[in-house]
Amino acid sequence: MIELRNVQKSFDNDSTFAVVDSSFSVERGELLGLIGESGCGKTTTLKMINRLEEPSHGSIYIDNQNVLERNPEELRRNIGYVFQGIGLFPHYSIRENVAAVPTLLDWNAEHIEARCREILDLVGLPIDDFGDRRPSQLSGGQQQRVGVARALAAEPDVVLMDEPFGALDPITRAELQEEFKRIQRELALTVIMVTHDMIEALLMADRIAVMKKGEILQIGTPRELINSPAHEYVKEIVEMPKRRADNLEKLMHP
Repeated sequence: MIELRNVQKSFDNDSTFAVVDSSFSVERGELLGLIGESGCGKTTTLKMINRLEEPSHGSIYIDNQNVLERNPEELRRNIGYVFQGIGLFPHYSIRENVAAVPTLLDWNAEHIEARCREILDLVGLPIDDFGDRRPSQLSGGQQQRVGVARALAAEPDVVLMDEPFGALDPITRAELQEEFKRIQRELALTVIMVTHDMIEALLMADRIAVMKKGEILQIGTPRELINSPAHEYVKEIVEMPKRRADNLEKLMHP
């Protein structure tokens, strides 16, 4: 469904690369977690897929079509994108926020209204209760649900998520992680999710790609990374959840 072939990205005439010779594929209906420390190239990789950034070298394909041969605006309208900062239009109602991309795609009014109703129900914000509110009238968790609904409104096959739950409190975050995984499976969405949280990646992802200094060190299922880390850095980050659990146990039983 998504394939990167020897993709590189430099911001200074090829002297320093933010992403180095990355090649991987994501199958239809799969959720790939892209994890690594800040500045490792995760978000740059995500942005190159929908051409918010252009690769310096290499090719990117979605459904066997080279994204560099497609109109960027048209490409983005067919890819859902969920931001950490949510990015809702503050002066739009919730209904208008969710309808933004279908409106750009010239869907008729009846289709847009039906889709808004369907997708807001799916994320637990019925349109009759929330459709006419403004983002400022919602909690952070509710706003993030609207962000997810907006990304799904135009019925995309591909969704890109950049730290989508990072700004939420732990309880709300856990609820939305579980809710989105349910939606992803129900709709058979192909998802790439950037995260810095290994626990989140282990819980949500079918496979995990670990990045460091622009390079992908290993891609595998959570079990494969835990049982057979191919790099010392991979071993270090997959052991983080266990260290957290051990530290919590010490606090509870000093």
